Amino acid sequence: MAELQTKAEAGSVPVLAPVEPEPPLAEAPPLDAVDKKAVAAPPPAPAPAEETKALAVVENEKIPEPVKKKATGGSLDRDIALAEIEKEKRLSNVKAWEESEKSKAENKAQKHLSAVAAWENSKKAALEAQLKEIEEQLEKKKAEYGEKMKNKIALVHKQAEEKRAMVEAKRGEEVLKAEEAAAKYRATGTLPKKGFGCF
Repeated sequence: MAELQTKAEAGSVPVLAPVEPEPPLAEAPPLDAVDKKAVAAPPPAPAPAEETKALAVVENEKIPEPVKKKATGGSLDRDIALAEIEKEKRLSNVKAWEESEKSKAENKAQKHLSAVAAWENSKKAALEAQLKEIEEQLEKKKAEYGEKMKNKIALVHKQAEEKRAMVEAKRGEEVLKAEEAAAKYRATGTLPKKGFGCF
């Protein structure tokens, strides 16, 4: 509205009062005539600073009624509405950006968590494979040591059998000697010199 008023003050375009109904198109003077009248009209006298907003050039000689501003204020309402829309748009953009950033952060965290889980699983699998290998080695060593122990036990048993056989052979020899000596003593009728010291 201020732009219209400055144009009206400059004398380039006349401002019509909105209260007056427009004349029919047939009776309207040509634009050139309106411009000539506007140019021919003397410039308005400077008014106090408070009344500069209300000055307008009118073709009719009637006194224009002062422009009534609505309580909401036409262009002011439009500016407020546009500012409100701009604010909502800005808030909407900020909210969309925030959601996008949150989504990016969530996706990044999920990616890192899945990488950590994959790392953990691979390490666990490697350690379990190593443990299984160690257990297999221990089982193999256990079997080897078991076999060695069985061989040693068999060797000890063999040696014990040999010693038993020697003891039995010696006993058999001593028994045979005793029987021979007894037979000799019976045949000669003599007594053995050893063995009967207690009689």
